[in-house]
Amino acid sequence: MSHKVETKTRELCEAIIEHLQTGGIKSRIDTFLSDASARRAYESLMSKGQALQEKQHGGQALEPAEISAFETERDALLKNPVANGFLDAQEEMHELQSTVKKTVAKTIELGRIPTAEDLAEGGCCSSGGGCGCH
Repeated sequence: MSHKVETKTRELCEAIIEHLQTGGIKSRIDTFLSDASARRAYESLMSKGQALQEKQHGGQALEPAEISAFETERDALLKNPVANGFLDAQEEMHELQSTVKKTVAKTIELGRIPTAEDLAEGGCCSSGGGCGCH
């Protein structure tokens, strides 16, 4: 990789770090990580969700009581401001990562900086070209 590309990539990474800090994403994640109760509730919900998904993929029917218990636990987690802040921060990070990947992939595909219209189009992804933006 050329020195110029390495330098610009480093600058992009610095801008991303600044965004994570100034946008409150990092602080919401750190707050969540330091809250043992919120972490346990999140981990419990993720574990139960995984178990339900495995059961369903295994061809077993999910019991209404299982689904209801999962939904009740999920609703309680979403009411926890620390956990909810963490979930929002995760989503923001995912969107940021997706935007960067899509923009870089489109730049390589088109050989120029993509416009908003270029980014709104399906491009190689819609035709199954495997552009790597996912």
